[in-house]
Amino acid sequence: MKTALTVAAHPDDEVLGCGGTMARLAEEGWRVHVLILAEGVTSRPAVRNRADHAAELSSLAHAAQASAATLGVTSVRLSSFPDNRMDSVDLLDVVKLVEQEIERLMPQRIYTHHRDDLNVDHRVVHDAVSVATRPLPASCVREVLTFEVPSSTEWRFPGTGNQFAPTMFVDITETLEKKLQALEMYNKEMRTFPHARSLEAVEHLARWRGASVGVAAAEAFQLARAII
Repeated sequence: MKTALTVAAHPDDEVLGCGGTMARLAEEGWRVHVLILAEGVTSRPAVRNRADHAAELSSLAHAAQASAATLGVTSVRLSSFPDNRMDSVDLLDVVKLVEQEIERLMPQRIYTHHRDDLNVDHRVVHDAVSVATRPLPASCVREVLTFEVPSSTEWRFPGTGNQFAPTMFVDITETLEKKLQALEMYNKEMRTFPHARSLEAVEHLARWRGASVGVAAAEAFQLARAII
């Protein structure tokens, strides 16, 4: 059976980036797994100065599991690297965790963050995946694709990195509703329109990406590597 792994920095990134694609793959019979590397809570001002983050972490973990169930995802693993401070962690530690998941799950395809997102954790995760998926002989990974995350990818100043320029599109016309339902599980992470991380903006982006290639809704990716 074909297997895909999405490696994301924070809970909700996986759905924002490729939720419709994961739902489509699941419907097509793929095993779809998610690895989320940062805990997603402790950088927030309301949480940072409190000793007990258990309630917030538990709520976010529950949202991740509920979202995965909505999409048909096989499994979700949440790690605990520091939120918005992954640049303070040795990259090798992140790489090793990604490598462990690849060895355990044996995915043929991996989805992860664009290298030049505004969010530092996204950039660290991209670099870790790049190292963990280096094309060694007999590697199970045949494709690596990077996705865009609204309120990070498009917020980077022009000229300070490579802009996201999609080269592949996945038709999610039939699974867009599942993506939006999965994001509703992350209601505490979502914002009101016209914020880029709102349900309306996410749908608008999917409609625009779809219209760009002649379908009703799509998710866009940059192909990092494909071995055919």
